[in-house]
Amino acid sequence: MVKAGMGLSRPLALACAVLAVVAVVSVRFSPASAQVVLTGQNVVPAYEGWELNPDGSFNLVFGYFNRNWEEELDVPIGSNNNIEPGGPDQGQPTHFLPRRNRFLVRIRVPKDFDKKELVWTLSTQGKTERAYGTLKPDYFIDDIVIQNNNGAGGAGGGRPDTIGNKAPLLKVEGDMTRHVSVGQPVALTAFASDDDKPRRRPMPPPLSPLNRSNRGTPDSATGLRLSWFVYRGAGKVTFDPLQIEVWEDYREGANSPWSAGFATPPVPPEGKWLNRVTFSEPGTYVLRCLAHDGGLMTSEDITFVVNR
Repeated sequence: MVKAGMGLSRPLALACAVLAVVAVVSVRFSPASAQVVLTGQNVVPAYEGWELNPDGSFNLVFGYFNRNWEEELDVPIGSNNNIEPGGPDQGQPTHFLPRRNRFLVRIRVPKDFDKKELVWTLSTQGKTERAYGTLKPDYFIDDIVIQNNNGAGGAGGGRPDTIGNKAPLLKVEGDMTRHVSVGQPVALTAFASDDDKPRRRPMPPPLSPLNRSNRGTPDSATGLRLSWFVYRGAGKVTFDPLQIEVWEDYREGANSPWSAGFATPPVPPEGKWLNRVTFSEPGTYVLRCLAHDGGLMTSEDITFVVNR
């Protein structure tokens, strides 16, 4: 969510009301109800809400909305990409994939955070946008809210097999920081497992434009999946095989859990995912490995220092 005036709706405290707000947001992001713009637009940071931790502290959770359908933007940490106070670097991305990317950044704040706020300022394409993280009651989120926003609750929201779901378990093999060379394929090995909630289901076949625009909440395929993507770093990065998209690509035929007719591939033997990555330019990159069951997700970040 973004503060009033940023173009996204604020969720209500109760889950049912949250779903009503998501209905508005999902229509806003649907290509059936908005002009499809491939490039040239800006990125809007989004405050998703706050979570309560067992020790009484809180997580302020952020994501973003890249208005483009194809252009990916890079914004280094600094005056154009900062979260304050306490920043400018509080773990936010510097590489922005297309469209809606939810629940990416969790910033823990103390139990006495009270009426303070964190502000993510992001300047792209000549426009400055801000998202304001607070503990206002309207912004409370839990696993059910997260799952319905991700699409696990189905087009109407609230599927019963999301109840009791736990996030996947994930372990990336190897060092957290790795030194590699330009053009050198690098093996990526990750292990993931899940509790089989929600039940595996594909996305339904393509809907008419009218039905798609009237969809009540986001809808997505479910079942354990794993993807790597660039979280930080401006050079071209190539994954082999091609990764399942982690952003909400509703276009028909896309390699995306939000695309009509998409079915999550079977889990590989022993829950072991094997991929390769190649960097085309030197620099420091952060790749995020994301294990997702359609509702909840677990991630690990690996830093790559790429030399010529």
